[in-house]
Amino acid sequence: MNSGPGGKVPVVKNISRCHANVNTLRPSEYWNYEELAIAWGNQEEYEVTKKVGRGKYSEVFEAFQNNTGEKCIVKVLKPVKKKKIRREISILQNLCGGINIIKLYDIVRDPATKIHSLVFEHVNSQDFKTLYPTLTDFDVRFYIFELLKALDFAHANGIMHRDVKPHNVMIDPVKRQLRLIDWGLAEYYHPGMEYNVRVASRYFKGPELLVDLKDYDYSLDMWSLGCMFAGMIFRKEPFFHGQDNQDQLVKIAKVLGTEELNAYLDKYAIVLETSFMNSIGKHPRKAWAKFLNNDNRHLALPDAIDFLDRLLQYDQAARLTTTEAMAHPYFRVPKKWNGRQGFLLNSTRSVNFLLQKCGGYVKLLCSQLRNACPPVFLVESVSPRALKGNSDWHLQHDHIMRSSQDLSHPIDMQLLKPITANSGVLCFPLAQRKREFAL
Repeated sequence: MNSGPGGKVPVVKNISRCHANVNTLRPSEYWNYEELAIAWGNQEEYEVTKKVGRGKYSEVFEAFQNNTGEKCIVKVLKPVKKKKIRREISILQNLCGGINIIKLYDIVRDPATKIHSLVFEHVNSQDFKTLYPTLTDFDVRFYIFELLKALDFAHANGIMHRDVKPHNVMIDPVKRQLRLIDWGLAEYYHPGMEYNVRVASRYFKGPELLVDLKDYDYSLDMWSLGCMFAGMIFRKEPFFHGQDNQDQLVKIAKVLGTEELNAYLDKYAIVLETSFMNSIGKHPRKAWAKFLNNDNRHLALPDAIDFLDRLLQYDQAARLTTTEAMAHPYFRVPKKWNGRQGFLLNSTRSVNFLLQKCGGYVKLLCSQLRNACPPVFLVESVSPRALKGNSDWHLQHDHIMRSSQDLSHPIDMQLLKPITANSGVLCFPLAQRKREFAL
C-alpha cells in the first residue's frame, strides 16, 4: 500500500463510491485524449462582436455564425500544452448532448498563429452577483437540482469537472436555463490515480486539495457544489473566504471544527507541516444556525441545512454522490408549492422531474431515464391544445412504466395511456394531480 502525503500508511485508500470503473470498462479511445484526432473547422465562419470575459487560460468573445446569424461564444485558448487542449476537447465531445452541459459547436484554429478556439452555444446569462440575491427558495432548489443533473451526467461518464463555482454556472433566469461551462480543468477518473491538486478556485477547493491528497475523485465536485450552495442559502459569497490555500483550510476548520479535521488526516495518513497545523489552531464545530439572519432565514431552512451538511464533509467518501444528492428530501414536494409556480419530484435514482402548471394541465417534465431499458429520452415541451379534452394520463413512451416504482409518489399505472404526439410529457388534470399525489 502506498504511503500518504505525510509518509504514513493510510488506514484506507481513497476510491470513489460511484462510477469508479467507468473508464476501466470503456475502450482507451474514449479517455486517452493524447491520441485524439481533431477535425478543425473554419474560423472564417464566425464573426466576433465583443469580448465578454477572460480567464487564466483563455479569453471569451461573443460572436455569430456568418451563414445563420446565430449567436455563439468563442473561447480563444491561450498558449498551453497541447495535452491540456486535447483533454478539454475530448471531454467536451464525450459529454456532447449531456443535460445542462454547455454544447460545443466547433473547434477552429488560426492557420497563421496556430491559436486554438472553441465555439460554444450562447447562453443569455445573468451575473451571479446580481442574480443570486434575487433567488427565491424555489429558485435555489431548482437551479441546484439542474446543476446536479449536469454533474450526474459527467460523473456517470467518468469525468470530474474540478472547477465548479458560480462563475462556471451560466443561468438564464428568463428561460430558466442552466449550463455548466469551462471544462478546461476537467479530467477522466481512474481509481487510484494521483491527480494534480492545483485545480479548482481557492474558495471552492476541497480539503483533499488543501492537504495534498492526490488520489481524489468525483466527490471534489460535490464539495465545490456545497460551497456554492452555502453561499446561496446564507447569502455569503464566497462562504469560505481564505486569503491563500493554507488560510482556506483555516477558514474551513473554523466552521467544521478541528477535531473532525484531525480524524480525516488520521484516516488517510496525512501529516501536515507543524507550522501549518499551528496556523490552523483548535476550533469547535460551528453550528449552521450561527449563520442565520433575517436576510437568509427563508432560504436556509432545515432541509437545506441538512443537505448542505451532507455535502461539506472533510472526508470525500462521506459526501453525497450526485444520485444521493438528487434523492435528498430537499428536492421533494413541499406542500406550500401545490398549485403555485411548480415543484420538484424526488426519485430514488437518476430520474428528474419537474411539475409546472400549463393552462388546465400540469406538465411532468422528464429528463433521460438512464436506468430504463432501452433508455428513454423525453423532451421538455408540450402543446396544451393537442391534449385539450383528454382526462387520462398520457405518456409518449411506455418504457417509463418500468421505472414507475422510482417515483416518490406512486402512479396508478392503469391510468397511463400512450400517445403518439411528439411531446414526451406526462400530462393530467389538476384535480387528478391532487388525488394521485395526495398533496
